[in-house]
Amino acid sequence: MLRYCLKRLLSLCLSLTVASIVIFAVIEVAPGDPAAFMLGLNAQPDTVAALRTELGLDAPKFQRYLEWTGGMLRGDFGTSYTYRTPVADMIGDRLWVSLPLAIYVLTLSTLIAFPAGIYAAARRGRPGDMAVMGATQLGVAIPNFWFAMILVLIFAIQLRWFSAGGFPGWDQGVFTGLKALTLPAIALALPQAAILARVMRSSLLDTISQDFMRTARAKGLSQRQALWRHALRNALIPVLTIIGLQFSFLLAGAIIIEQVFFLPGLGRLVFQSISQRDLIVVESVVMLLVFTVIVVNFLVDLAYAAVDPRLRSRT
Repeated sequence: MLRYCLKRLLSLCLSLTVASIVIFAVIEVAPGDPAAFMLGLNAQPDTVAALRTELGLDAPKFQRYLEWTGGMLRGDFGTSYTYRTPVADMIGDRLWVSLPLAIYVLTLSTLIAFPAGIYAAARRGRPGDMAVMGATQLGVAIPNFWFAMILVLIFAIQLRWFSAGGFPGWDQGVFTGLKALTLPAIALALPQAAILARVMRSSLLDTISQDFMRTARAKGLSQRQALWRHALRNALIPVLTIIGLQFSFLLAGAIIIEQVFFLPGLGRLVFQSISQRDLIVVESVVMLLVFTVIVVNFLVDLAYAAVDPRLRSRT
């Protein structure tokens, strides 16, 4: 197991190094000068040059890359060009919105998808299976931003059970914060639950057809006992993959939902920073999100080894 973990850890470090180079290179070749954007169209060339020197934009690219990566290793993400505040503080403030939202969504989608997928697999070809598959097909097809607006119309405007947008902050209480995140979480969770339920059903059906399942049934186990004792654990590997990918997507890819509900999350921060040409914020947030994706995949690999001991024996 130790050798398996070390190999995955080495792969993680290499992936982070390559990702940092790619992110820095892509941001650098993007058109537009942050200094000229900040000063406006009528700025004098000497003023723009002075601001570029102040921001460190006239330094060689390799030097800027080393300073950027070295600062991130120390926990220093630099200073925002637009707001003149530490990027780490900006990320920290918004992370306390995006991270709880991602965990909330993942919890809801898992609680919905696991029973639905298991129920559909246990009743393959029956009306219950067709009903679950029809519901998941609808969940995949409906755009989450449209579903979010429907939720706002029903639960915020008509019933007035929830607010239509905004986030009051965790200092107002955990219940108040979770209530503000409930509609965005539902809008994001149902499509993710539909995907996860379909994967769960397919994986379980593939596992049920294996020889060891027929052996378990021949030894006297009922279909339910064989499903819960043997099939479920062996079917979890593709499901864990989807869960890991969903968490990464939810942390970084909820930009549209954050715009619909006016949530001050990481996705909205990236969107605003791109429009304002605040390169240091874009680089740092994207690198943080890539780091999260790679670390989550690393944890999923470890979960693979815990679920399937055969993976440990191959390393």
